[in-house]
Amino acid sequence: MSLTPAVRDAALRWIADDPDPATRDELQRLLAAALAGAPFAPAEDLAERMAGMLRFGTAGLRGPVRAGPAGMNVAVVRRATAGLASWLGAHGHGGGTVVIGRDARHGSAEFAVAASEVLAGAGFRVYALATPLPTPVLAYAVRARQAVAGVQITASHNPPADNGYKVYLSDGAQLVEPADAEIEAAIAAAPAARSIDTAPVTPIDPADLLEEYLDRVARLPRGTARALRIALTPMHGVGGAVAVHALRRAGFDDVHVVRGQAAPDPDFPTVAFPNPEEPGATDALLALAAEVHADLAVALDPDADRCALGVPDPSRPGGWRMLTGNETGVLLGDHLLATSDRAVHPDPLVATTVASSTQLRAVAAARGARYAETLTGFKWIVRAGEGFVFGFEEALGYCVDPDAVRDKDGIAAAVLAADLAATRRAAGGSLLDALDELAMAHGVYLTEAVTVLVTPEQRAEAVARLASGPGGPAGAGELSRPAPDVFVLTGPRTRAVIRPSGTEPKLKAYLEVVEPAPADTPALWAARGRARDRLDTLRAQVSAMIGAPEARPAGGTELTGQ
Repeated sequence: MSLTPAVRDAALRWIADDPDPATRDELQRLLAAALAGAPFAPAEDLAERMAGMLRFGTAGLRGPVRAGPAGMNVAVVRRATAGLASWLGAHGHGGGTVVIGRDARHGSAEFAVAASEVLAGAGFRVYALATPLPTPVLAYAVRARQAVAGVQITASHNPPADNGYKVYLSDGAQLVEPADAEIEAAIAAAPAARSIDTAPVTPIDPADLLEEYLDRVARLPRGTARALRIALTPMHGVGGAVAVHALRRAGFDDVHVVRGQAAPDPDFPTVAFPNPEEPGATDALLALAAEVHADLAVALDPDADRCALGVPDPSRPGGWRMLTGNETGVLLGDHLLATSDRAVHPDPLVATTVASSTQLRAVAAARGARYAETLTGFKWIVRAGEGFVFGFEEALGYCVDPDAVRDKDGIAAAVLAADLAATRRAAGGSLLDALDELAMAHGVYLTEAVTVLVTPEQRAEAVARLASGPGGPAGAGELSRPAPDVFVLTGPRTRAVIRPSGTEPKLKAYLEVVEPAPADTPALWAARGRARDRLDTLRAQVSAMIGAPEARPAGGTELTGQ
């Protein structure tokens, strides 16, 4: 590919307007190589970077750290923040407090400074946290400091090359439509990054804020049992120290951390992909858990808003297995409802998404609670309705204390999981026993996520094909469309939800089959066998629907234990 005049001119304009000498030089070198016709495809790289701005969606911004409008860099962050400031002012929040937090990824410190200085230049009071902290602490701070908004610089569990910009509104929840489109329009109307007004900001020591958060989390346990040995990994992220402090303050002081993954490291050197859902990501954690004879294993993602649990299982190689997000979500939801104070929450509401297991509905009915099902994402879960006390999504996200953090919180979830595990252990049981009890009470719910890596073009083609199709395969059920890019295949005790990922180049399908509640243990195992056979059939049908015979399970397992 040769360099076009349009790309050359766009690059020259961006270079002239870039306030950061590092990315300015990076783009200049790339442009020079493209102009010289260098053999390592700099013209294609430059064209990709200049193709357009990073899209500002309901998760804010997320993309590779690199120079140019299609990357995460100081210039892009300045313009995004100018757009956010303009939108806040237009909605009556001008001059209010905005909290700025960050993780420890490449560029996070610089991007947090850029966002803080633009907001200060626009007349806002900026509460910039001086040290890297988990995303749930930022979400807590928005409500605790009565802020009009919060910004967390993080790419969550994305690959090491990425970073992001996540926005919370005054209610402490992530923004929803139409705010995202309105902010994106304000960003498009913002001046060049070099022309945006800025003002210096002195970062604030977050010690007092962190103490408040830890005190709140420490009050989450419902039971009195504390005898529990925990293995934990923050997966090279920022949640390790905070999680250990939270667990110890709650009374769980026998905590062992994976040494090679304990300190924040933006390169994530010991994991291929820093996401607890990915195969192999929790190998070091489970090895430590086996070595120290732990009772519970906890994996946080790099910004600690997600939490994965591992449990002893003698039937598995290595003696351990990781629970799915659906399993953990139903366990925590049942635990919270069983121990909730009905004087405080007389009519509790629990919620999950259309992509998650429906067993929470049965649990809620048995516990006398209301149930809601939303579109995917915690922006919708936490807005499910009045009386909301708990929500989860299958991708390892749990909101266990919405009065404090109106988003997923891996640290708070870990503390509550430790409470449940210790309580079961004191009674001579385990979390697997609890899952079996749920199966005996409500039925066998077998779930699986199928993931297909796709290009943007392939993803668009798959969505168009589903939208234009007559329905599901013969005998598979009826195909409906609750949202423009969400498709639901529903059959007798069977459901499949198909949607493109909002943050990754993937097409995802979430499968569930249900068998009626068995009468005894032999019937339980027979029901599990039938469910597995039905799930195999459903997987083949859905793979054919999305045109992906190579579709692979991603973390699929039985919701009711094995």
